[in-house]
Amino acid sequence: MNDYSVLIGVIAFSLLITIGMISLFVTFSNRKNQLMREKMEEKMAAQQRQFDAELNALRSQMNPHFVHNSLNAIQYYIQRNEVEVSEDYLTKFSKLMRQFFEYSRSKSLSLEDEIFFINNYLQIEKLRFEDQLQYDIYMDDDLATDELMIPTMILQPILENAVNHGIFHKQGVGRIEVRFESLGEDEFKVIITDDGIGLNQSKQLSQEQQGQTKAHSSAVISERLEILNESRDWEISYDISDRADLNEGQGTRVCITFKNLIP
Repeated sequence: MNDYSVLIGVIAFSLLITIGMISLFVTFSNRKNQLMREKMEEKMAAQQRQFDAELNALRSQMNPHFVHNSLNAIQYYIQRNEVEVSEDYLTKFSKLMRQFFEYSRSKSLSLEDEIFFINNYLQIEKLRFEDQLQYDIYMDDDLATDELMIPTMILQPILENAVNHGIFHKQGVGRIEVRFESLGEDEFKVIITDDGIGLNQSKQLSQEQQGQTKAHSSAVISERLEILNESRDWEISYDISDRADLNEGQGTRVCITFKNLIP
């Protein structure tokens, strides 16, 4: 009887141990699965956020107002029977659209291609403004434009802001300057300045026209740069200022530094 009781006790203890281990295993598995689900949801949310930011940046770069204004300008030159100018405008516009769709499929492109793209964009805007817009692009001699990479959909929306929110509201000829400066290996700075009405007056004008502060594509650019920094592929800083606040006269100044962290 005593041996039987001991046997029952051993079996019961073994069952308790087994049940306890199963319970711990189930709890651990559930917790592990929960953590995996949470990580997967976080990853999907991050991917969705990046997709939305890239889509917003794409929309910002492919501004329908720019397309509309360009086509109207081409029509304007045709109506004035300025065939040579209208053909030149249409050729540059078509080339820019091809570049846009080609480059938008990539996350980054060479600095050489980016400079070629923004030069074409500014040429079109200069034609639209009938020489009331001047621009210059400067590059450091030691800048390896064919080797350095830059994220797509960054500079053109900034230039479009300069044109539409700065130069457009200015009396007389407006000027935009784009300067590329080398900061070392895989690192460079882009400074974009215009002599338009300035950031502060532009915000005030938008507020008066819209009843609320109109979000420039600067907000889209800031979000895009934030995600690029989070990706750990890039280290990017972004600053936009009214030149009057910097004692530089009238206009807006944008400064962006890019450092490629991918070996």
